[in-house]
Amino acid sequence: MNKVMSVLEKYLMPIGGKLGSNKALSAVRDGIAYAMPLVLVGSMALLIANGFSIDSFKNYLIETGAFNWFARIYQGSFGIMALIAVFGIAQRYADALDTDGNSAGVIALSAYIISTPSFFSFADKAALTAGTKTESFNFTYMGAAGLFGAILIGLITARIFAWFIKRDIRIKMPEGVPPAVSNSFAALIPGAVIIILFAAIFLGLQQTPMESIHGVLNAILGKPLSAFGGSLAGAIVVTILTSLFWFVGVHGGNITGAIMSPIWLGLMAVNADAYAKNPDAVMPNIVTQPFMDMFVYIGGGGATLGLIIALLIVAKSAKFKTLGKLIAPPSLFNINEPTMFGLPVVLNVYLLIPFILVPVINAIIAYTLMSMHIVATPVGIAIPWTMPPIISGFLATGSHVSGAILQAGLLALDVVLYLPFIKAQDRQELAIEQNTVEEA
Repeated sequence: MNKVMSVLEKYLMPIGGKLGSNKALSAVRDGIAYAMPLVLVGSMALLIANGFSIDSFKNYLIETGAFNWFARIYQGSFGIMALIAVFGIAQRYADALDTDGNSAGVIALSAYIISTPSFFSFADKAALTAGTKTESFNFTYMGAAGLFGAILIGLITARIFAWFIKRDIRIKMPEGVPPAVSNSFAALIPGAVIIILFAAIFLGLQQTPMESIHGVLNAILGKPLSAFGGSLAGAIVVTILTSLFWFVGVHGGNITGAIMSPIWLGLMAVNADAYAKNPDAVMPNIVTQPFMDMFVYIGGGGATLGLIIALLIVAKSAKFKTLGKLIAPPSLFNINEPTMFGLPVVLNVYLLIPFILVPVINAIIAYTLMSMHIVATPVGIAIPWTMPPIISGFLATGSHVSGAILQAGLLALDVVLYLPFIKAQDRQELAIEQNTVEEA
C-alpha cells in the first residue's frame, strides 16, 4: 500500500496540480459555468412544459397556450448555452492572461456568431412563388451543440487579444479618459483582426462539405469524444480518474469536469430535445451530466454520502462520532470537501479501495438498469448538483419514481460497501483514544 501511495504522489499529484492550474482549462470550466443558471431555468421550464410526465396536466398547458410560453423560456435559456459560454471562456482566459476580459468576451461573441452558419427560408407564400428567400438566424449551434466551437473560439480570441495588448499594438487614449472608453478603443485593433480572421475562416470552410468550424469540430472531436463520454467505459475511466485526483488532494471534479462537461452537457441537450418532442420517447443517451452527478457521485466524488452514513451507523470513537455529525449535512447536498479533508479521505490508504470502486459500481448498476429500460434515463433536465438524492433522481428522470428508487438502492449499497472499511478505521481510532486515556 505504501508503494501505491508513493506512485500516486510521484506521478498523479504533479499531473493534477498542472491541470488544476492550467489557465485554459480553468477558463473553460468557469466560462461554461456562466451558462448554468440559464440551463437550470430552461430545464425546469422544460420539465413543467411536459407536465411532469402527467398527460392531463400537459394537455391543459397546451390548451391554455402555457406550453408555448414555457417552450419559449426553454429555447431562450437552455438554447443559448454556447453563446454565454463563448463570452465567459474568453473573458476568464483573458483575465487570466492579465488583459481586459470583458472586451475579449465581446469580441469572442462576435467571432462566434460570424463563424456560425445561418439558414435560408421562404418568408411567406408570395416569397415562395417569387423564389425569394430570407436569411434567418440558426439556433442549432447556439445551444450545447455549439460548445466545442465556443471553447475553441473563446480560447483563440483571448489568446490573440492578449498577444496584441501585451505588445502594445492598440489605440491609446489620453489620460483622464474613462476606462470603459479607453478599453473599447484599445480593443479596436485586436478586435478587427480577430473578426476578420474568423470571417475569412468561415468563408473558406463554406466551400467545403464541413461548412463551418462547428462542422469541422463535430467531425474531428464531437463524434469521437461523445462516443467515449457517452459510453459506460468512458464513465468508468473518468470516475476512476476523478477519485484518484481527489485522493492525492486535487479537486478531481474540477480536473475531469473541465474536459468532460462540454461532452456530457452536449449529450444532455440531445436528450432534452428528444424529451421536448416526445416525453415518452427512449432517450438517446444514458451517460450525461445528470447521470454522473445524480447516480454516480452520490454525495460528491467517491460517492461519499454512503461513507458518511456508514460512519454515523458504526462510529464508536469520539473523533468519528463528532466528525460524522459535522460533515453529514453538507454531504447530503453533495458538498464533500469537509469529508475529503476533515475525515480525511485524502491520502487515507484505508479508504482508497472503496473510494475508487463505489462510484464505479454505481455507474455500472445505473447504466445497466437504464439500458435495460428498468429505470428511466435522465431526460436532459439539468438538476442543481446540490439537490439531495431521491429528489434529484426523481426530477432528473422526468418525474419517474424509478429514478428515486434507483438512487435509494445505490445509496444503501454504498453504505454496505463502505461499512467494513470505515468500521476498521474507527476501531483503530477507538484504540488510540483508549490508550491515550490509560496513559493519562
